[in-house]
Amino acid sequence: MGKFRVLVSKKVSKALPKLPSDVQDRFDRLYRDLEEQGPMPAGWPNLSKLGKNEYHCHLKYHWVACWRYENGTLLIEVYYVGSREAAPY
Repeated sequence: MGKFRVLVSKKVSKALPKLPSDVQDRFDRLYRDLEEQGPMPAGWPNLSKLGKNEYHCHLKYHWVACWRYENGTLLIEVYYVGSREAAPY
């Protein structure tokens, strides 16, 4: 088990099975990296802060994941995974 606890929203849980399998695989890797490395895991394309407590990265060119992390906690919440065109930023 990693250092951080990663929660996946219901919206993300419903969206994941509809994504291409290679994007699902990349999300699985991101999930593990978030558990081990925290909100800024190394090696992810276009990884950046969106705001005070929000982050995002590209899973592939057209696919992104977004998450929240409150400093001082060990909890990360993934609140979006899907196309970058529909991303909430």
